[in-house]
Amino acid sequence: MNNLFTELENINKQIPLAEILRPKTLDEFLGQSNVISSRSPLLNLLKTNRLFSLILWGTPGCGKTTLARLIATKTEAAFIEISAVTSGVKDIKDAVDKAKENLRAGQKTILFIDEIHRYSKTQQDALLPHLENGTLFLIGSTTENPSFQVVPALLSRLQVIRLESIDDESMARIIKRGFSYLANTYSPMECESGVLDFIINLARGDARYALNITENVYFASDLKDNKRYLTVKTIEEICQQRNTRYSRQEHYDCASAFQKSLRGSDPDAAIYYLAKMITAGEDPRFIARRLITCAAEDVGNADINALKIALDAHRAVEILGLPEGRIPLAQAVIYVARAKKSNEAACAIDEALSDINSGKDFPPPMHLRDAHYKDASKYGFGVGYIYTPDAPDVKQQFMPDELLNRTYTRKELN
Repeated sequence: MNNLFTELENINKQIPLAEILRPKTLDEFLGQSNVISSRSPLLNLLKTNRLFSLILWGTPGCGKTTLARLIATKTEAAFIEISAVTSGVKDIKDAVDKAKENLRAGQKTILFIDEIHRYSKTQQDALLPHLENGTLFLIGSTTENPSFQVVPALLSRLQVIRLESIDDESMARIIKRGFSYLANTYSPMECESGVLDFIINLARGDARYALNITENVYFASDLKDNKRYLTVKTIEEICQQRNTRYSRQEHYDCASAFQKSLRGSDPDAAIYYLAKMITAGEDPRFIARRLITCAAEDVGNADINALKIALDAHRAVEILGLPEGRIPLAQAVIYVARAKKSNEAACAIDEALSDINSGKDFPPPMHLRDAHYKDASKYGFGVGYIYTPDAPDVKQQFMPDELLNRTYTRKELN
């Protein structure tokens, strides 16, 4: 009976285009050439049939689930897929039992946990012994930074692989693949100029979203003489978003102009580019990060409130989202643009980093070294150090001997 119900469910399902076109081989997998290429370390490992546990970290629609499935296929491993949203410790135990069965049959098992960052510490800890003894291999996917969302004990047993948003060239190939499938399966189609670029711009590197738009727009388009006619206007109506002229290059150009307007103390120009980016659908958190960068790099210590205000704007945007978040963003933009400017901090740290990277990497003087243990004084560590609050007028050396007269800050501004 269950099989009959399952068969009926499958017959009546409307499977999304993104699922239908999910790559079946690594050769079909697009957009992650830094991870999957002819000579990439990951591919070399897979060719040797060696499995290891890992976390795939990246934005939605960048191919995390697909890559996990392809790894299982490539290594001929059993694949168990669960979601951290709907599963718990019992599901992990069930997966472990199945993995043990598979081992007895001579097959390895990959447990794929989608959105693993949603697991509690207890749930993550439940995985540890089974990874340690090789019962199964874990592939977790997350949109959040694993360093903050995955417990250290689990993180130490995993490799983290960062996946990028799908690049425009790969996205174009994915969308064209969708067009081809729809045209061959249903009716021929004709695209107005600009349709492909508009979908790419809307998708922002999310292949799943791009294929969802492609599918919806195809079936929403006019059908004449057994042929579909796809237009930008139809996409605008389906997605309720105006076709703002904002290519990938303009994304970078506007961000650059925005930051340079802030640096150049032109609040009107900065507000204009803020509005342009908001209208084009930029992630407001990206805008806020640019604002924070300018407050630290270009305003610096000339106005210490600028960085605080920029950080507050970022937090406000996360809480409010858009459209309400536009107001705290505008507040901060105007403040940072009008603030006095000083790049002393940025220059100072960059010069110090340059010195160290060029070989001027010297240890601290003996009297400054850590002396908080029993035998430190035997080695001369901490000997002669003067506690400044007790003797504020006594001068002592803090720079390494080799850099005694080196300065990084602008003394006249201090």
